[in-house]
Amino acid sequence: MSLLRIIFAILLPPLGVFLTVGITGAFWLNILLTLLGYIPGIIHAIWVIAKNDS
Repeated sequence: MSLLRIIFAILLPPLGVFLTVGITGAFWLNILLTLLGYIPGIIHAIWVIAKNDS
């Protein structure tokens, strides 16, 4: 995992997801989760980054 993407995922979860998968459904879902609660946004962002780690 890129350390920079993890840091972005903690500070601003949608940015971490955007840098990993671009503007896809996961990005929009992460924006929704972040608006509903900051912690769910962080968890989802780290999960997306870990899942798409190449």
